[in-house]
Amino acid sequence: MTKSENKSGKKKLNLAELYGKYGTFAILVIIFTLSSIFTRGFATQANLTNVLRQITVVTILALGATFVIILGHINVAYGSMIALIGVISTAIMVATGSVFVAVMGAVGLGLVIGGINGYVITKFHIPAFIMTLAVTTVARGAVLLFTNGVPITGMGSAYTFIGQGYIGFMPVSVLILIVLFIISWIMLNKTRFGRHVYAVGGNEQAAIASGIKSKNVVRKAFLFDGFTAAIAGVVLMSRMNSGQPAAGLAYEFDAITAVVVGGTSLAGGSGTVVGTIIGAVIVGIINNVQNLANVNTYWQQIVKGLIILIAVIIDKMTKRASSAKK
Repeated sequence: MTKSENKSGKKKLNLAELYGKYGTFAILVIIFTLSSIFTRGFATQANLTNVLRQITVVTILALGATFVIILGHINVAYGSMIALIGVISTAIMVATGSVFVAVMGAVGLGLVIGGINGYVITKFHIPAFIMTLAVTTVARGAVLLFTNGVPITGMGSAYTFIGQGYIGFMPVSVLILIVLFIISWIMLNKTRFGRHVYAVGGNEQAAIASGIKSKNVVRKAFLFDGFTAAIAGVVLMSRMNSGQPAAGLAYEFDAITAVVVGGTSLAGGSGTVVGTIIGAVIVGIINNVQNLANVNTYWQQIVKGLIILIAVIIDKMTKRASSAKK
C-alpha cells in the first residue's frame, strides 16, 4: 500500500468513526437549530413538551426494538401488539378498578407474546419478520374479536393519569420513558446479557463457539421487547382515555425508523439506546415541524419513508468505509 493510499484509508476510517460516534447527535442539533429559526412556535416550552409526549409511545417501543435489531432480527408486530395488550389492560381496569392489576395484566400478556416470539423463532428457525408478521394478523384479529370493534371506556382518572398526567412540569409518560431508558442502558452496557447481545448480533457462530447460548439471548431480548410493548400499550390507551381496537397502526414502522435513524444497523451487531432516543427525537421533531407547517399528511408519509431509506444508506456507506480499512 502506498503512502497516499494509507492516508486516504485513514481518512475514510476517521470519518466513519466520527459519524458513528457523533453523526446522529450532530444531525439532531442541526435539525433542532433550523426548526427553531424557521418554524414559528417550535421552540416554545409548550411545543417541546408536546413533542416529548408525542414520541413517548414510539420511543418506548424503540427501546425494546433496539435489542432485537442489534441481534439482527426485526419485529413488525408492534402496532397489533400494543393494540391487543392495551385493550386487555383497559378491560382489566374496568373490571377490577385497580391500576396495578391492569398494568400487571398488560405486562404479563406482553411477556407471553414476547416469549412466544423468541421461542418459535429460535426453536423452529423461522425468520423474525415472518413470525412477527403472523403475530400482527393474529393479534389484530384477536383484539377485534375481543371488542367486536367497539372501544372500551370507563377506566377512570387513575388509569388515564399514566398517559395524560403531570408530575410538576413533566408528563408522567415521559418520566416512564426516562426510567425505561435507564433500565435499557444498564442492561445493554453493564450486564453480561448486553455483551452477549452485541456478540450474537455481530457474529452468532463465533459467539456460540465462545460458549454463549445464542438462543437464550434471543429469547430474553424478545421478552424485554414484549415488556416494552406492554408499557407502550398502557401509555397509549391511557392517553386516549379508551381501549381502541384500531390503535397502533404503523407504530412498528415508526419504532424501527427511530432505531435505524439512531444508528443501529439492520444487519445487527451495533447500536445504542442513546442513539435510539436521539433517533426518536429527530423523527419527532420532523413530524412536529411538518404539523406546524400544515404539511399534507400524504407528504408526511413520503417523508417518513425517505428518512428510513436515507438512514439505511448512510449506515451502509459508513460500514463500507470502515471495512475498507480493515
